[in-house]
Amino acid sequence: MSALRKKFGDDYQVVTTSSSGSGFNQPLPPEKKKKRQRFVDKNGRCNVQHGNLGGETSRYLSDLFTTLVDLKWRWNLFIFILTYTVAWLFMASMWWLIAYIRGDLNRAHGDDKYTPCVANVYNFPSAFLFFIETEATIGYGYRYITDKCPEGIILFLFQSILGSIVDAFLIGCMFIKMSQPKKRAETLMFSEHAAISMRDGKLTLMFRVGNLRNSHMVSAQIRCKLLKSRQTPEGEFLPLDQLELDVGFSTGADQLFLVSPLTICHVIDTKSPFYELSQRSMQTEQFEIVVILEGIVETTGMTCQARTSYTEDEVLWGHRFFPVISLEEGFFKVDYSQFHATFEVPTPPYSVKEQEEALLLSSPLMAPSLCNSGDKTNSLDGLEMLEDAESAAKLPAKLQKMTGREGLPKKLLRMSSTTSEMTYSLGDLPMKLQRISSVPGVSDERHGGKASKIGAEPMSKSVADLPPKLQRLAGGGRMDGHLPPKLRKMNSDRFT
Repeated sequence: MSALRKKFGDDYQVVTTSSSGSGFNQPLPPEKKKKRQRFVDKNGRCNVQHGNLGGETSRYLSDLFTTLVDLKWRWNLFIFILTYTVAWLFMASMWWLIAYIRGDLNRAHGDDKYTPCVANVYNFPSAFLFFIETEATIGYGYRYITDKCPEGIILFLFQSILGSIVDAFLIGCMFIKMSQPKKRAETLMFSEHAAISMRDGKLTLMFRVGNLRNSHMVSAQIRCKLLKSRQTPEGEFLPLDQLELDVGFSTGADQLFLVSPLTICHVIDTKSPFYELSQRSMQTEQFEIVVILEGIVETTGMTCQARTSYTEDEVLWGHRFFPVISLEEGFFKVDYSQFHATFEVPTPPYSVKEQEEALLLSSPLMAPSLCNSGDKTNSLDGLEMLEDAESAAKLPAKLQKMTGREGLPKKLLRMSSTTSEMTYSLGDLPMKLQRISSVPGVSDERHGGKASKIGAEPMSKSVADLPPKLQRLAGGGRMDGHLPPKLRKMNSDRFT
């Protein structure tokens, strides 16, 4: 613990998410909280049972091989043994029946010149042994088919074909059952809890995945689904509505190189279903996050899928995962004893929506930039829009309506009350000319009703204090050639 605080700071507190751990956001004991009904268990099993199928059960028989593979192991072994037992007894009975009809059972020991269908078959046990020797190709040489029994030859051919079909079906079923990649999924680990904290300045939902084997998962890809009941505006209730959680689909971060444990992140933004989720609302929300990890097993080439889920009480607010990778001499070591451990970090308890609204209220000048992803160009546009609003604040209502500014917020209009009337009268001029015209001694002819005259000496003195570029702009007629006729006329009226 001391090493962790030395590395991450004294403000952090180590929190273990095991059953013996404690924390402000830890799950309540089973006796204090009702067990949550899950859609997907932690081991990936889906808690769904199909009922009232009616006549649809016949569809299972149409795909008998898949049905047998999907059965549990005890039922597979039972069907395997039962099928072979019934087939052996049936074929042994057929050989015994041929011997009984031909009278081989009675005359086998009495007449040496008599040729039976199957030599040395006296009763049912001997017929059964002959079938096993034939089916298993053991061939002890004591019992054999003679050429005086055409029905025995036909039965032998039927037995060979039927035996090959049964062997291929049952042995193939058992082989697929044993080689299913479900067992490979047991060596893929998911963290017991998910965490929500700040990462790169953004509120992020995180969980951890790991691979216990040295063999890799080829083309590993991860997906997340949010299961939450909701009601549509039309009044339709959707139980367990599935929403997609972006874990890097647009950037390719969902394609994993799963060699060491990875932390999967979902950035909570305006497009996220958790946009309005806060620490307080998590106490009343009911949702389930289903995580699906898919990949190709490197050793077998078969597709493997591992699943798990996180309910709302398994999401820790204000936590971060403990580091598990360390550099040793010549290799990187992964400590899986800290795979599920988290520690507490400072995290605002508010939702992303509440944080953005609070930022907009505290900084109204930055509102346009916040609404447009915070670009600098958008911030400048927002300032220009605000200055235009100030210039229109004291215009008559009719003129405001004509200029399309009557819908501006009252707060922005009140802010413009401290601006001089010179700014309002020059609202139609470019920003540089408005600043030049704000030099002391210069007044708008519309402000006093008469054109004011200024001396050459004060004007030159004021212009001398300006930067060279602005001096060139304020130099009278030297730049008039680049201005529209209307502005040249207005400038000539001011400086006469």
